[in-house]
Amino acid sequence: MDENINMETVSCADCETHHKFESEIIKGLKDNPKHLLSKYFYDQKGDVLFQQIMNMPEYYLTGCEMEIFSRKSHELAEAFKAFDAPFDLVELGAGDATKSSHLLKYLVNRKADFTYMPIDISGNIISLLQERLSEEIPDLDLIGLNGEYFEMLDKASSISSRRKVILFLGGNIGNMEVEDAHEFCRELRKKLSPGDMLLIGFDLKKDPDTILSAYNDEAGITAAFNLNLLERINHEIYGNFDIGKFKHYQTYDPLSGACRSYLISLEEQQVRIGNELIDFKENEAVYMEISQKYALEETDVMAVKNGFKPLKHIQDSKGWFIDAIWKVV
Repeated sequence: MDENINMETVSCADCETHHKFESEIIKGLKDNPKHLLSKYFYDQKGDVLFQQIMNMPEYYLTGCEMEIFSRKSHELAEAFKAFDAPFDLVELGAGDATKSSHLLKYLVNRKADFTYMPIDISGNIISLLQERLSEEIPDLDLIGLNGEYFEMLDKASSISSRRKVILFLGGNIGNMEVEDAHEFCRELRKKLSPGDMLLIGFDLKKDPDTILSAYNDEAGITAAFNLNLLERINHEIYGNFDIGKFKHYQTYDPLSGACRSYLISLEEQQVRIGNELIDFKENEAVYMEISQKYALEETDVMAVKNGFKPLKHIQDSKGWFIDAIWKVV
């Protein structure tokens, strides 16, 4: 009987997730201007494409932060006081944890008392991550959490009352408009307690050509990543997008630091999603994602305004990327 109840609960949860996906997609495409949420890029194919993006030579972000984690794990650990007392290391949007694995191995090898709690919206990613890390770091205490960031932070707090150290890597804060990033930090602060800490990655402003190339690669992987969301809509909520009738378009504004991606309708067309009809004009843009870049001083301002104290900036050798350490005050 208990097994049947659990199966029904899972089924209801899947149904709710499916309904939310459908309603947010349709709402975004009926808005003016049209937009889609980048969190939905990550189905199984999207996960693979994003791994390919991170391995592209143009996509410098991965290499910069990888350098920090592979060469400066000791500095990171000391900055968030990893050996002072037991804690939970909670990673928002963990992905494949390739970068954080360096820190995890360092902490485990030095007998730090912690539990790693990766959070990701992709259940596929969490399953793969648990399987891989159990082999690579068998002594790691790991609890995978599949869902939205703040919901899973509440769950992490219900599991353990220990001090929390939050990882928010990859420049993911840049996937929000600046005002939204501030609001995100304010909401994150509400989920934490004084003494908790945040290790947050920021991509810094730099040569505009370097930035634009990272999001408009010649191989077209980033374009495929964006267009894959249309394929996901087709497969999961009965859409009939003709992918060949849309193209990827990228911009970067060096003044504001906003790097934005769009899908452009190549002709006037009508698309059906379930029972809904969506009209597209020729050359109409669908706003897909922002990748915001920051000046160093802007990151400190964000910390102070939203309930954190900036403690340290840890940079790669080029000075292109920082992992900032903030403390909850």
